[in-house]
Amino acid sequence: MRITYEWRGEVDNSALNELHAEGFGHPVGQVDWAARLQRHSLGWVCAWEAGRLVGFVNVAWDGGAHAFLLDAVVAERCRSNGVGSALVGAAAEGCRAAGCEWLHADFEERLRTFYFEACGFRETAAGLIAL
Repeated sequence: MRITYEWRGEVDNSALNELHAEGFGHPVGQVDWAARLQRHSLGWVCAWEAGRLVGFVNVAWDGGAHAFLLDAVVAERCRSNGVGSALVGAAAEGCRAAGCEWLHADFEERLRTFYFEACGFRETAAGLIAL
């Protein structure tokens, strides 16, 4: 499996809608990801295998020191092969290059080992309000 990673690369809306639906268990949407990312993101990372999108992570930011991971997803057939941690690593490098000092992620408890052990995050206190 040869995977390539691309920071702020071209986004295929159809491919990303399909991958997002597979990863998050919802019907395939019609989101204009390219427009959304250009408007709201510091960057994003796409993982490609033989021209097929197999991973994605979005990086939002505050315009300064803080960046935030969103929508991290890997195609089911590519999971547990280091694709997710490589996506996060590429996102972290893109954030460093942009001058960010912190990369934040929130996640479900079942993903704790991935974020702390595979990606190097450390535990911090945080809060959340459901809107």
